[in-house]
Amino acid sequence: MKYFLVAGEPSGDLHGSSLIDELKKIDPEAEFRFFGGDLMRASGGVKPIKHVKEMAYMGFWSVLKNLPAVFKNLRLCKKFIIKYQPDAVILIDYPSFNLRIAKFVRKYTNIPVHYYISPSVWAWKSHRIRQIKRDVSQMLTIIPFEKEFYASHNFEVEYVGNPAIDFIENQLDKTEETDFFKKKYFLNGKPIIALLPGSRKQEISSCLPKMIEAARKFPEYQIVISGVNSVHPAFYHEFMKGHNYPIIKHHPYQLLFHADLAIVNSGTATLETALIGTPQVVVYHVMLGRLAYLAKKIFIKTKNISLVNILAGKEIVKELYAHLFTVKNLTNEIERILSDETYRKQMILSYKELRENLGKPGTSKRAADIIYNYNYPKSS
Repeated sequence: MKYFLVAGEPSGDLHGSSLIDELKKIDPEAEFRFFGGDLMRASGGVKPIKHVKEMAYMGFWSVLKNLPAVFKNLRLCKKFIIKYQPDAVILIDYPSFNLRIAKFVRKYTNIPVHYYISPSVWAWKSHRIRQIKRDVSQMLTIIPFEKEFYASHNFEVEYVGNPAIDFIENQLDKTEETDFFKKKYFLNGKPIIALLPGSRKQEISSCLPKMIEAARKFPEYQIVISGVNSVHPAFYHEFMKGHNYPIIKHHPYQLLFHADLAIVNSGTATLETALIGTPQVVVYHVMLGRLAYLAKKIFIKTKNISLVNILAGKEIVKELYAHLFTVKNLTNEIERILSDETYRKQMILSYKELRENLGKPGTSKRAADIIYNYNYPKSS
């Protein structure tokens, strides 16, 4: 079969590469073309039609500034689908772009559209449900409650598990001793406070200074920063004010595993931190502070912002966002986690309950099986 995948962000590239790997195992004749990144290129064996580096625009103003490029990418994607005539189109997250592609495919072709990782319509932009029901042949979700949510809107979807479980299962070495980890990265013997400020420069510049200032108030701990390959170490050093805190780029799971506490910028990393079992405090910078906080209460339907709390259906970890994200509030929460043993143990116990609710590893394999065994049109 011929598969065409669309991923528009680094996370989508990661999920797409795992999906390609599993499709190749069950479909010896599989042929792939895609909008994606280096990971999908390694798995699929061909260059992306468009690289995620030219697609991942963050925030309203960034998207607005790059609208000509966005429209150009949309035209290229549509043109290639018509030319390539794949048996299946697989859209991975990236809803503002991918829902437009789904509409185009439904309107002008007879190709089934598989959507892997649902847009968060349960949180906001619920009007998208009508479009999804109309344009998407099959929705594969990675959040358990989405199956029930879509069923309430008369749309049957498949929960395939959460890929974070697989990534941690495959990449985390739980046999590694903490002393060995510290020696390997030339760390001292103090316990670790891990800082995860995000993957984009905008996020890092907004979060890292406050993270460092709060963590420095606990000198009996050492600060270690989880970096990303796309950001040069010199950028992180701009916020260290003369200090030289270690930056570990390639093994975030190992860092979290050996840390006593993590300060995490809201995103998938909050769930990964929970699955590893490290106590954390979640932060998120929002422009306009209190005004943005009030707007969230009006427009976003979920009480929480962090994935770990949303999935748990309750507050497991403290969320400091908008005007609540201050050095004082962050320092107080760090102090509570480190000094209140009951609080710390309850957080870890809630992590275990969350892990059980998410199910077993094998997310990409289940998704690939469902896509491959779909009842495709006879003409495909």
